[in-house]
Amino acid sequence: MKCLKPLALAAMLLTSALAQADINVGVTVSATGPAASLGIPEKNTIALMPKTIGGQKINYIVLDDASDTTAAVNNTRKLISENKVDVILGSTTTPNSLAMIDVISESQTPMISMAASARIVEPVDAKKRWVFKTPQNDIMMSLAIAEHMAANGVKTVGFVGFADAYGEGWFQEFSKAAELKKLQIVANERYARTDTSVTGQTLKLMSAKPDAVLVAGSGTPAALPQKSLKERGYTGKVYQTHGVANADFLRVGGKDVEGTFLPAGPVLVADQLPAANPVKKSALAYVSAYEAANGKGTVSTFGAHAWDTGLLMAAAVPVALKKAQPGTPEFRAALRDALEQVKELPGAHGVFNMTANDHLGLDQRARVMVKIENGAWKYLPPSP
Repeated sequence: MKCLKPLALAAMLLTSALAQADINVGVTVSATGPAASLGIPEKNTIALMPKTIGGQKINYIVLDDASDTTAAVNNTRKLISENKVDVILGSTTTPNSLAMIDVISESQTPMISMAASARIVEPVDAKKRWVFKTPQNDIMMSLAIAEHMAANGVKTVGFVGFADAYGEGWFQEFSKAAELKKLQIVANERYARTDTSVTGQTLKLMSAKPDAVLVAGSGTPAALPQKSLKERGYTGKVYQTHGVANADFLRVGGKDVEGTFLPAGPVLVADQLPAANPVKKSALAYVSAYEAANGKGTVSTFGAHAWDTGLLMAAAVPVALKKAQPGTPEFRAALRDALEQVKELPGAHGVFNMTANDHLGLDQRARVMVKIENGAWKYLPPSP
């Protein structure tokens, strides 16, 4: 019996070590509140992510920040201090993600955001070296819109966007793209995500008589200005950002959003892409996985941003495990370093090539132009 005791002790120690070796992944998404139409498919996608990576068990701790910046910060603190997570995925919106950065950098925990603004990862300084993201930068999508406008006879543009970091970031980036394409911005309006009326902003847009209006909003609240413009009889072209690319926007917008143009990740029209498109296979893989779990036609680009955070994590974890054990500062640092070295990783939205100065890593393969036609998304081939 005496010889069994050391063996039993060794087995207990091994079991304890294996338990400690689990990788804890903290997730904060906006599953309720104004950004819920973005956060719900993200939350649904987390359930589809791998339960083991590199032979290690993955534990996902998913919290709802209710589209609120304070809640997002509190969730981040809780995940780091109480759940001892090795990486944070989230949040859904730009304001929430920006608010989380101080906590992330203080704790030196890598974060992969599902929000769009370039300011989340640029410039890569002492704080943002811990932050990565999966959605396309606003400038990439702004250029796609400006190019389409210029090619279709648009000369003047009215702008209406969220009165927060999302809207302001879009105005800054679209202004650069508009200047490049010699487009004149003749109106610049803002509204809150929670507003129920934008009559004043609509009247100002209408009085400027723009050839086209760009709405810089996300989720279902982005339908409000477009509905208001329709009610007032606006007949020019309307563009939206990639922040509206989900079925809820089509449902809420209805006939009022018919004919809308927007840039989007290839996953939105994956089945319509040419066979040679480098993202078609990886995009269809996500569509298949999501619809198998949630039903036909339920997929959205926002869930796909979450999927891509999982792909990045899956690529980086095996590299980090060669250097350190989960649950340690060394592992978090190794994971950050490994994320920065991801190369030619096909995702649902594009092909990722991270560098020390680029914590997004997407190129022009990550965007297509789309039109809303008969209540559905229609792929628009590039102009010859």
